[in-house]
Amino acid sequence: MLEQTIDIARKAGDAIMAIYKTDYEQYEKSDSSPLTEADLAAHHIIIDGLKTFSDYPCLSEESGEADGIDWLQRKDWGTYWLIDPLDGTKEFINKNDEFTVNIALIENGKAILGVVYCPPLDRLYFAEKTSGAFRQDGTQKAVKISVADAPVAGETWKVVGSRRHGAEALEKFAEQLGDVETVSMGSSLKLCLVAEGAAHLYPRLALTCEWDTGAAQAVVEIAGGQVLAPNIATGELTPLMYGQKEALLNPFFIVCGPVSDIWQSTFVALSK
Repeated sequence: MLEQTIDIARKAGDAIMAIYKTDYEQYEKSDSSPLTEADLAAHHIIIDGLKTFSDYPCLSEESGEADGIDWLQRKDWGTYWLIDPLDGTKEFINKNDEFTVNIALIENGKAILGVVYCPPLDRLYFAEKTSGAFRQDGTQKAVKISVADAPVAGETWKVVGSRRHGAEALEKFAEQLGDVETVSMGSSLKLCLVAEGAAHLYPRLALTCEWDTGAAQAVVEIAGGQVLAPNIATGELTPLMYGQKEALLNPFFIVCGPVSDIWQSTFVALSK
């Protein structure tokens, strides 16, 4: 299914780019976040494409009330597709190229296949649990990726953060790391930077939804990393899971390689 999913993500990306180069229409969702023609075009391409080879149900960010997908239906899904047709709509509107197509296959709450495609960069991240995690740029050969080891004493921590959310919390988190290099970026590319070893940590101390993270979490975990949410009562970190509750909001989380005592307690405290 991976090759077919990659092909669908690329087709959705082509449709997005065709609109990206025009004076597209912008709408407003019920939560006042922007929705463009590109979101909707990619949504339909992905949903229709997946139906050609898979009977698994689909949950997309653009699944509306008309699709009839509520918690009573979703709670019985063992395996399903989790989709964000255009992650980083604000980046799309601001034309900074930091937006992605995201398609994940969820099985028993865990992302087991993920495709993240950045159309303006023609950059693809993909992973499947039996074959590994990869990055491919344009028509170049796909390269296997893995997370970086944690810095040793005296080395620089590379930390990635959101371009639009949680800057103050990120600054507080970074204070205890010592020598830190930070970079801000939009969309699920932040998780992919950790997956490929370009960053050590991505602490997310602002709200996201499950479709924002599913595909990239598969890439991170299959590349040897972790996406962990805190148990505020115990201070323990456990893997971010999907389809376990009615609300589609994620808890705060951190993307990392190994967990370190240097940052764990601070991250849990900032998550309260």
